[in-house]
Amino acid sequence: MPPTSWGRTVREFLATAPTLDQLETPVLTVDRAAVATNIAVMADWVRAAGVRLAPHGKTTMAPQLWADQLAAGSWGITLATIWQTQVARSFGVARILLANALVDPVGLHWLATELASDPGFKFICWADSVETVALMDEHLRTAPGSERVRVLVELGGPRGRTGARTVEQAHAVARAIDRASRLTLAGVGGYEGALAHDRTPNGIRAVRDYLAELARLHHELAAAGLYPSSAIVTAGGSAYPELAVEYLAPLADEQGTRGVATTVVLRSGAYVIHDDGFYAAMSPLAAPRSERPLRSAMHGWARTLSRPEPGLALLDAGKRDLPFDEGLPIPQRIAGPKSIPLDPDATVSALNDQHAFLRLPRAAATELPIGAVVRLGLSHPCTAFDKWRLIPVIDDADAPTPRVVDFLHTFF
Repeated sequence: MPPTSWGRTVREFLATAPTLDQLETPVLTVDRAAVATNIAVMADWVRAAGVRLAPHGKTTMAPQLWADQLAAGSWGITLATIWQTQVARSFGVARILLANALVDPVGLHWLATELASDPGFKFICWADSVETVALMDEHLRTAPGSERVRVLVELGGPRGRTGARTVEQAHAVARAIDRASRLTLAGVGGYEGALAHDRTPNGIRAVRDYLAELARLHHELAAAGLYPSSAIVTAGGSAYPELAVEYLAPLADEQGTRGVATTVVLRSGAYVIHDDGFYAAMSPLAAPRSERPLRSAMHGWARTLSRPEPGLALLDAGKRDLPFDEGLPIPQRIAGPKSIPLDPDATVSALNDQHAFLRLPRAAATELPIGAVVRLGLSHPCTAFDKWRLIPVIDDADAPTPRVVDFLHTFF
């Protein structure tokens, strides 16, 4: 915020009808209109597919956005760690899917206390080995209450991340959960995005093969009578959600072997912000692959600090400010009332901690004076939000002078 805002609350600052050019650079912004579009697009898409959505909250760690996603019909919120779960509980999230194993003894004792104190709290986590199940059960035996923790068997794949490597190993995990004194088998889950990182034929084949195995595991556990009366099947990140729907949505239409009612839950998280890089290239809901596309709702804004040689500009944003693990920032335009598009051949070639190296074609070298602000398209929201504790929300990133209409608080 500008120095004249120091000492003001967010509410007091917003009452002055501020504009983006009143903020210091570098800054990350969220586009309110794009967020609203993305939430509506995904809510309608999963509804039409006949599945549920528990968006991955670790993407933003912004409870304000979680509330909007839940209000739009999300089944729950997915998280990755027990401390993220505790943040969500402090904001009243009632159903949480922890897409990970939970073997931390302090975390398990907290969870047992939380479940005992609030019968309305629904919690599910994963396990991918018999050892994991034994450790969870051991810690929970000395924990408060008597509630059983609902656990999904996590299926992985060769050269993947976590997860039982074969369906046969997953069966052993399911039987261990069934025998445990403080656990109950809740279904199966996993993450297909760990097995591919592109849309090449080989990548798509790996995802399809995995999802077919996940569906097979669910059918076999149901046939073995290991489920109580219902089960959850969950997969689906933001890169291949249509494949998860193709293979898993039919399970929700079946009554299931031995009458096991099945809820299919996708966990896509990046969709709410989307991007101009990785997900723009990967998501089936991005333009031009979708008639109603997601929109990038985040941008970086950086000021030109130096023009030390022809064709080079140094901006005041770097690795401390912007994501770079799934592609470098994309220079889009010079901000301001005239909103001048940058030459499409302009690129960011590198980031230092607090500098971006913007390479300009010689024909465009005079277009960017020192002091000019550049709008940058970004890639991968999961590593953008964690760099900011208070993120300005603007009305429209394409407007000549965007208005600041809110702030998002993040909890990392």
